[in-house]
Amino acid sequence: MGLFDFLKKKETPQKKEKSVILAMPLFTDNENYNIEIVIENLKNFWGLSITDFSGDDNSAVFKINNELVAVAYIPAQIPGEEIATTIEYAYNWHTAKEDLKDYTGHAIVSVMSSQGSQIERYTILSKLLCSILSTTNSVGVYQGKQTLLIPRNQYLENINDLQQGKSPVHLWIYIGIKTSEQGNYMYTYGLPEFEKQEMEVLQSPMELGELFNFFTNIISYVINSNVVFRNGETLGYTEDQKIKITSSKGFFVEGEAFKLEM
Repeated sequence: MGLFDFLKKKETPQKKEKSVILAMPLFTDNENYNIEIVIENLKNFWGLSITDFSGDDNSAVFKINNELVAVAYIPAQIPGEEIATTIEYAYNWHTAKEDLKDYTGHAIVSVMSSQGSQIERYTILSKLLCSILSTTNSVGVYQGKQTLLIPRNQYLENINDLQQGKSPVHLWIYIGIKTSEQGNYMYTYGLPEFEKQEMEVLQSPMELGELFNFFTNIISYVINSNVVFRNGETLGYTEDQKIKITSSKGFFVEGEAFKLEM
């Protein structure tokens, strides 16, 4: 029996309008993207259908596989303390504070409201971001809704997974990590984007790398298989492994969160 094969409850898919999703590539030294080169990369590298294009390097709107997207360039830093606050959570980008100290501009990349699935829409967002990153010297990507700050090379490492139809959930969901003498902690931030409840692991005795891989597999499973956990259920690699799932007030996140006893 494969991973989680015995957990069969799934949501009934419902067609409803999904809100705008967006991300912001960051630029230094007054650099920018060239929208024509980005479009060519989307067509030639990713094999995507690009239609209904209008605009220029400052602002453009077009469709990718019939999903409406928009790209706009802002020759200034993101207002407020958004980046500074997110840097504190960016354990994956140790040099972010120095690298972004003097960044000069950012693009706003949006996938507009539609009835497409969130996986399809986030996949289009990631492919569009990869096209921008691979054809420019952008230093990385900021996704404020998920408090994600991802350096350029790390983002581009996911090209193979995207080409193979895999969902790079760590580009879409922030996975928080805390350690203590009592054990390791992990939590998600962003699962409501996929109409799922956030998940947390508290005081796990598992080794950090093993816990991270297992937790990431669970997140992928929940998103890709459209699974709904229920309070009191269990999951595991085999029928003999029973990881208890309980729903209660979040320890790291607001509202209710599923606690996985791992």
